[in-house]
Amino acid sequence: MPSSDIPEQLNAATVFVDTHMAEGRGDRPAILCGERVITYLDLRDGVNRFGNILKELDTRMEERVAILLPDIPEFAFAFFGTMKTGAVAVPLNTLLCPEEYEYLLNDCRARILVVHASLVDRILGIRSKLKYLQYITVCGGDCNCDADYPRLEPLLQSVSPFLDAAETSRDDVAFWLYSSGTTGVPKGAMHLHHDMIVAADGYAKKTLDLNEFDLSFSVAKLFFAYGLGNSLYLVGKGEAKATPSPLSQWGQFPIFTGVRLSRTGRLPGDSPSRGTIIATYTHG
Repeated sequence: MPSSDIPEQLNAATVFVDTHMAEGRGDRPAILCGERVITYLDLRDGVNRFGNILKELDTRMEERVAILLPDIPEFAFAFFGTMKTGAVAVPLNTLLCPEEYEYLLNDCRARILVVHASLVDRILGIRSKLKYLQYITVCGGDCNCDADYPRLEPLLQSVSPFLDAAETSRDDVAFWLYSSGTTGVPKGAMHLHHDMIVAADGYAKKTLDLNEFDLSFSVAKLFFAYGLGNSLYLVGKGEAKATPSPLSQWGQFPIFTGVRLSRTGRLPGDSPSRGTIIATYTHG
């Protein structure tokens, strides 16, 4: 969607997820994560199912939902599923200490948290200090808290894959991103629904010239990727580094050149017909 055509009533999840279904991309890969291939149909269903979980929890418009997950498909389900209901997604850095999570969760006043099993111990130790948090669901891996907190995976399968988007406006808040706190405590920067469309159109399309046949490798975090009908490569399980070996199976190998710059290079034997991997590093 060109940024000049953004309507007053807008829900970013419909643009970044549902539009691709309407345009016939349902069976195309949306996310590649290890052995997992998530098509746009899978993405749509996961987003809708997560949104329906929130509705069953009586989540209200503009209410914050905290997401403490590595770069895995469930992050996308939670991120877009939250904003599709009109609630506000709050992705949290996975490398923080418990005291920092205590501050962030109390500051955003999240009532609901989805957390990866590998990170849940950082939350349990501060649970009594979280003033607003009422509901925790755990995703992926194994932990010792299964009896206390429901698992996300069976919850997703227990609800409908169909969900109507909330009637949000282009200027409603879609998600918060916290700063690093280098000048004090972290600040929650509010991003509106139309901000994502402007970024995708102005940067991903007009600057990087991304199209639906490209494969994006988002160096910073999953929420910096752009939804133009292309595929997004994830390292999987939250690893911080990637090597040419897993990337090369999907096409061309990215060469990282700096903030808001990208180049592509081809490994021997790669086929140009498989599209190009665009590697972007976004300062944030």
